[in-house]
Amino acid sequence: MGPTRRDFLKMAGLSTLCLALPPRLAHGAAKVEPSAAAAPLPAAGPGAPGSLPGRRWAMVAEVGKCRADCRDCIDACHGAHNVPDFGNPKDDVHWIGQAPMTQVFPAGAHPRLPENLRNLPLPVLCNHCENPPCVRVCPTKATFRRADGIVAMDYHRCIGCRFCMAACPYGARSMNWRDPRPFIARLDPAFPTRTQGVVEKCNFCEERLAKGVLPACVTACKEKALTFGDLVEPRSAVRELLGKHFSLRRRPELGTEPQVYYIL
Repeated sequence: MGPTRRDFLKMAGLSTLCLALPPRLAHGAAKVEPSAAAAPLPAAGPGAPGSLPGRRWAMVAEVGKCRADCRDCIDACHGAHNVPDFGNPKDDVHWIGQAPMTQVFPAGAHPRLPENLRNLPLPVLCNHCENPPCVRVCPTKATFRRADGIVAMDYHRCIGCRFCMAACPYGARSMNWRDPRPFIARLDPAFPTRTQGVVEKCNFCEERLAKGVLPACVTACKEKALTFGDLVEPRSAVRELLGKHFSLRRRPELGTEPQVYYIL
């Protein structure tokens, strides 16, 4: 005997319930165990009381001011965000790093490029793109673009699929293949730690902006090589620099509209 009218209505009701559930529950995504160490950041977004005002955040790097042996920006960023140091390239996790110009701008390299430019260390980090491909491919919406342009992450929603890593053309994201917490030199309780199987990256220090403070890398740079500000505000420091100097962005031909600018 085929299904009765009552059976059909039950099945229709269950189907409707599944469609109404969030994707993470409807598809049985991996459960993330709650942890005090991995607590989410305070809900202080753009325009919150006490936060730095900004409609479109951007960063300018004057790479001629960078020293080859300087790690101030890297150490400050990684210390403020509990970035682990696994001690080997295979498990490397980084929010900000350094790379030679020929690697950052391969299309701009040529045989007669001066040696001082060829080996010039450039700071590399998430570009917080206007059109971020990482956001489009994330199946759980763990990575998203805020109203002020910051490409942020919700670590609790990350299921470690690494689609965002494959989509990012700048190699700005890192995967925690191992539990990162034992490899944090000095734990900062003000920022949540991550867990094994979670992707992480630079967040333009959104937690500091919410408190009215500039990013850690900017304040740590003694050479003042990094400038941060609102790209929409005509009198901001970043607008003044970009108005006076020729600047480059990484792989602009892809249409991602990076918001990290380099002045050589």
